Amino acid sequence: MIEIVTMRTGTHGFLTPEQAVTSLEEIHAAAITILRTMLARFADGGPPPTTEERAQFCYPELRVDWVPGSGPMPRNRRAWAKLQEPGVYATTVTHPGAFRSYLIEQLTPLVSEYGATLSVGQSRQEIPYPYAMQSGEELSAGRAGAAELARHFPTPLLSEVGDEVADGLWEFKPGQPRPLALFDAVRVDYSLRRIVHYTGTDWRHVQPWILLTNYQRYVDQFVQRGLTELATPDSPYVAMALPGGGLIRRNEISVEAAVALVAAVPWQRFQMPAYHLIREDGQGGTTIVNIGVGPSNAKTVTDHLAVLRPNCWIMVGHCGGLRATQQIGDYVLAHGYLRRDRILDDLVPLEVPVPALAEVQVALQDAAAKVTGEQGDELKRRLRTGTVVTYDDRNWELRWSKERRRINLARAVAVDMESGTLAAQGYRLRVPYGTLLCVSDKPLHGEIKLPGMATAFYQRAVSEHLDIGLAAFDILRSQLGGLHSRKLRSFDEPPFR
Repeated sequence: MIEIVTMRTGTHGFLTPEQAVTSLEEIHAAAITILRTMLARFADGGPPPTTEERAQFCYPELRVDWVPGSGPMPRNRRAWAKLQEPGVYATTVTHPGAFRSYLIEQLTPLVSEYGATLSVGQSRQEIPYPYAMQSGEELSAGRAGAAELARHFPTPLLSEVGDEVADGLWEFKPGQPRPLALFDAVRVDYSLRRIVHYTGTDWRHVQPWILLTNYQRYVDQFVQRGLTELATPDSPYVAMALPGGGLIRRNEISVEAAVALVAAVPWQRFQMPAYHLIREDGQGGTTIVNIGVGPSNAKTVTDHLAVLRPNCWIMVGHCGGLRATQQIGDYVLAHGYLRRDRILDDLVPLEVPVPALAEVQVALQDAAAKVTGEQGDELKRRLRTGTVVTYDDRNWELRWSKERRRINLARAVAVDMESGTLAAQGYRLRVPYGTLLCVSDKPLHGEIKLPGMATAFYQRAVSEHLDIGLAAFDILRSQLGGLHSRKLRSFDEPPFR
């Protein structure tokens, strides 16, 4: 169970957001340095850390203290950077340097509009020693085993990692700070390591615009687009990060060498390989993740990507068309979900609606018009808006006699295995979401993907489909203020988005 930790020592006064983040960086760096030093000493046969030394193995804590003035409450249309109640808000922070822009963005309105004061200090929440290692192999040559390390150093404890704040299970206790963010430091560190494990890439390379797909063919197309961007002199993209640690920088290697590097990527080693197309501004790039098949994978990867607070994730994948008028290669823009995936029923009960986000819906439709060159009724024939059924059973057709009435009542137009889960996760974890699927078969109408048909379909549809997702992100980049919708925020939310 998450508990808001209390600050041991701190700096108080009228810190600016920039000064506060700099202090967080200094405290975190000092804690990591002493933890690594003590680990190396112990692994080499030296003594374990003393009580005083171990007391320094703690995350920094950020506090926001707000006492309303005599003037009116600030009024704005933002869904974030809002203070609901007077008092103290706090969270522990990890890797503040990597999150610097995000932290300053969240803190600035709290100071400038509300007059809140900031304080920073060392918390009592210990940094688990594996999270202080850079490669995970630093202690491999030492004489200390895992059991010995666990006796003297803080270890990851599942009892200290949770989503109580995000899931609305945290309860206010008098005298205790309110949560400042959805995720505290140890929850973030837990997920950062999982991102590396599942995607095969450094979490720092994950971009704020994320495409999620269930087909490697979309990833292959994304990589080709990335190489084209890097070969274009006026492109805003400057690098592409690959699974396994490869990084292609513009103008540093030839096109032939870049293609060879991509071909050598060991993406099969990773459960959900990711590729990251990085922009020069460091903020607006795009990531694609092949999440594989099934709602369990969809939940797993988004549980972890959410701690990076992406701007949006969009599902681009295949679906089965349920209407006779649909053609293979048509698109489905989901405006609702019949969630039969079962994986989030306890966290987001079925009676809780998962709304479509207008900004994302409009961006996807406008992007489809731009990429296909079709408008009006011509576009509507290819792009159908409707409800998508998401199953946890790929062979749902074998239960058709049982499922047909529910599908009929839902007026569903397509069926898949991931999009409902991804939308529910976006709703739950306050990350804007959307779904654009491509009809690859029509299971109720006898149209299945035979090998030859599949090849023609992929060649015609995959490239265009991916381009629509990328074009939608181009549209949304100029709408960040409205994108983080109030639809995703409740009446009792932490200030940080």
